[in-house]
Amino acid sequence: MDPKRELTSVDLAALVTELNRYEGAKVDKAYLYGDDLLRFRMRDFDRGRVELILEVGDVKRAHVADPERVPDAPGRPPNFAMMLRNRLSGADFAGVEQFEFDRILVFEFERGDENTRIVVELFGQGNVAVLDETGEVVQSLETVRLKSRTVAPGSQYEFPSSRLNPLTVSYDALARRMEDSDTDVVRTLATQLNLGGLYAEELCTRAGVEKTIPIEEAGDDEYRALHDAIEDLRTRLRSGDFDPRVYTDDDGAVVDATPFPLEEHERKGLDSEAYDTFNDALDEYFYRLELEDDEPEETGRERPDFEAEIEKKKRIIDQQEGAIEGFEEQADAERRRAELLYANYDLVDEVLSTVREARENSVPWDEIRETLAAGAEQGIPAAEAVVDVDGAEGTVTIQLDDTEVEVNVDTGVEKNADRLYTEAKRVEEKKEGALAAIENTREELEAVKQRREEWEADDQDEDEAEEETEPEDRDWLEMESIPIRTSEQWYERFRWFHTSDGFLVIGGRNADQNEEIVTKYLNKHDLFFHTQAHGGPVTVVKATGPSEPSEAVEFPESTKQEAAQFAVSYSSIWKEGRYAGEAYMVTPDQVSKTPESGEYIEKGSFVIRGDRTYFRDVAAEVAIGIQCEGVTQVLGGPPSAIEEQVETSIRVRPGRYAQNDAAKMLYREFRERFTDQKFLRKVATPDKIQEFLPPGGSELVE
Repeated sequence: MDPKRELTSVDLAALVTELNRYEGAKVDKAYLYGDDLLRFRMRDFDRGRVELILEVGDVKRAHVADPERVPDAPGRPPNFAMMLRNRLSGADFAGVEQFEFDRILVFEFERGDENTRIVVELFGQGNVAVLDETGEVVQSLETVRLKSRTVAPGSQYEFPSSRLNPLTVSYDALARRMEDSDTDVVRTLATQLNLGGLYAEELCTRAGVEKTIPIEEAGDDEYRALHDAIEDLRTRLRSGDFDPRVYTDDDGAVVDATPFPLEEHERKGLDSEAYDTFNDALDEYFYRLELEDDEPEETGRERPDFEAEIEKKKRIIDQQEGAIEGFEEQADAERRRAELLYANYDLVDEVLSTVREARENSVPWDEIRETLAAGAEQGIPAAEAVVDVDGAEGTVTIQLDDTEVEVNVDTGVEKNADRLYTEAKRVEEKKEGALAAIENTREELEAVKQRREEWEADDQDEDEAEEETEPEDRDWLEMESIPIRTSEQWYERFRWFHTSDGFLVIGGRNADQNEEIVTKYLNKHDLFFHTQAHGGPVTVVKATGPSEPSEAVEFPESTKQEAAQFAVSYSSIWKEGRYAGEAYMVTPDQVSKTPESGEYIEKGSFVIRGDRTYFRDVAAEVAIGIQCEGVTQVLGGPPSAIEEQVETSIRVRPGRYAQNDAAKMLYREFRERFTDQKFLRKVATPDKIQEFLPPGGSELVE
């Protein structure tokens, strides 16, 4: 039996009941992994840290995950994640509802300046749309433009056409639907009443109705029994009367997670495990499903993911260093509170004595609070200093200078101050422990780096041996496991590619980088390219690297043509939807930051003096591909350069799809081509592909 990879409508109905228990949780941060998994980190007053997971790819799920199981935060957040952080940071989770009986969840978040709804579509291709208070789409993971509905930034969000909700259907409506059918009972329940195959069979079993009975042989007795079974299902879903289960097959592999036991699964001999909540069951189910999906096949010696381990150690060090700063601030704050108690001894003692005396006379805490408030209105300093009274804890919070200090009513000023000094000392001891932990983590980091060097040395030896015994041509697309090899280069933060002749070409992504390339990286033997159109990257063909001695070289015509195409393709020409443009070439000594008298040069702009060499009717077209030999990475640039360096590529030209949508389309196309999906998810995420796409709309060339 194949494992479930998408939540059913019944699952979502049960899940909504449990997720609404987190109402009031505050959003800390949002993360996007790849192009289909969102994570919201929240804080709940009663439960602490809450990790909400929403996935709309091959697996479609929604649940709160164990914090120990959430993936590490990705690197640079994409635009979608940044937009979510800007809108939701500090917002309150106001609840979630299921749209009718469809596989759609609508999450509500409230914040003083703006409210946000997030619509999660867990059907078809899957999608997440972020809506403002008016229902307008702010941004969506996928842009949908169909005759029936549109989901696109700037448009009003449109739900799919309504379907019959079986949980609210009357007996008469159910009977009409059944009688209008031309198939058997179970298929009618599954399709006409939108219950799906599994729950259609389950309801037949619970109602005691033979599921394969033809509709013409069914009657009022069968319909009544089925309606009663549906009513029971509705009652259990809305009341939260669950008995969740995770089902596994004979091999122990997970098959399903359900809000209550299913007789259909019991009949098939599936084993089940009970859980306290349906959310817990879903978290366990999808965690184990992911582990089972990631189990490597026996393909020999696989390279450990050293880069991920190194990044994790670095993040731990950053967190530990941040914790140390927090410990220092906390210790200083506790010490300052203690000093403020002594500095305001008489006032604090008066407050403590007054409250203690009232308690000895059995005055209720509420009455003490009211008496202090009245005293504050009369201008009594001691009463004015009190900002809070907590009868449950037996404490009073006093405002001293600009600091609030909580004191215990049952002890005097000295003991309260000693308690604060003791807390400061305890925090400082935690700081010492954190310092020792940092040193340990740094040692572990160095050990990982050493293991990586040893592995790569061994790997190189193996590669050399393989080269002697194996044919050079490998079918990378069909390989079950492709080794990942990375290498960070100084130019990778710019736009870049290597020409078909091996020369490095770099271009600016913005005015700051244009400025930096000319002032820092343009040497006298390089070539400078730009377009006639305003708003293009400074493009430089490097004769030598930045740390190498500058020397004259003879640049082939093919390199110049490719640099010109690069300059045209990443300029405003592409944004305007034009398929060709014009570029020019000059030598570095013709490029100047000094304007003519009385003129002004904007940041990232330059004065070009002397004759220019023009390249006319240059095609605005790039190729995006995946390199497998040597360094494994995404490459993008002029097709004549890129297609020779990659295993597979796709040409792109100006078109109607937004940059992020085009990146996802390319990713899905590459996913169809590679057998090793794990390799692709690490090397060629939509975010990495997007870095090589020109700004503006694009379309894939057939």
